[in-house]
Amino acid sequence: MSSITSDFSRHCKKCGRELALASLACDHCHSLVHAGELERLASQAKELEAKEEIHAAREQWMACLPLLPRTSKQTAWVRDHVHELSLKADGVGVLPAETGSNWAKKLTPLATLVIFIAVYSAIYGLRFGGGFAVLILVHEMGHFIDIKRRGLPAEMPVFLPGLGAYVRWRAMGVSMQTRAAVSLAGPLAGWMGSAACTFVWWKTGDALWAELARTNAWLNILNLVPVWILDGGQAVYALSKAERAVLSIASLALLAAVREPAFILVALVAGVRIFTRDSAEKSSPAITAYFVAVLALLALVMKVVPSPGAGT
Repeated sequence: MSSITSDFSRHCKKCGRELALASLACDHCHSLVHAGELERLASQAKELEAKEEIHAAREQWMACLPLLPRTSKQTAWVRDHVHELSLKADGVGVLPAETGSNWAKKLTPLATLVIFIAVYSAIYGLRFGGGFAVLILVHEMGHFIDIKRRGLPAEMPVFLPGLGAYVRWRAMGVSMQTRAAVSLAGPLAGWMGSAACTFVWWKTGDALWAELARTNAWLNILNLVPVWILDGGQAVYALSKAERAVLSIASLALLAAVREPAFILVALVAGVRIFTRDSAEKSSPAITAYFVAVLALLALVMKVVPSPGAGT
């Protein structure tokens, strides 16, 4: 009885605004009215797909459609995915002729990595270019491993010389906190790569490892600037206005501690995002702590490893 009363209270669970009759999304904050049910259905559908129970998974995904606004991106994605499952259930697209294209798809990430290494090796030399490419791979594998350990579908990283790399994954039915955690897993892995280079530099005294450690740490700090296309831009959606203020203040403190200008960008953009309308209504202290901790670890690398030209 209490669940029925809650269902007909017609107030948005995220912002508290009154909902229009039969609305599927809040007009004010655009959150989905049936977000909890959609997440449950999506989770069950993914489990069924993992078990190769395609017909049952398709039915679960179809059950999501009446709970989604017709013009939403989620609706378009579910319809496309239902179509893919229908083809798979009917045996379409699994003929021997498809084997070549499947192999090509699997080999594409490896081919792009080889090209990535070749390009940067030609510019900076094999040692730095190869090491830099491996550090980018470590960053992307941080995303990939975090996605896979959550039981979500993901593709191996694809590398684009001059632009970096990316991991494609499907986030339908995934909470904002999970998306943020996946986004931060890359920079965390990036710090691990820099920490490993720092250790080798400390043991050998080879300046190449110090250069790799600093360059990689600097790039990962830039990647945490809360701009939408970067990892920081994805993670900041899970933060409330107050938490964005905390992020900005923490970045200023790290700037004062290590004198690294990249933290100015993180602090300024996080400060601007306090006043945008896309802040989370519900606080995420764990994600805030995660975000600040990764920044602090990267700052530690910048503090410990000397800048080029500095005395050792």
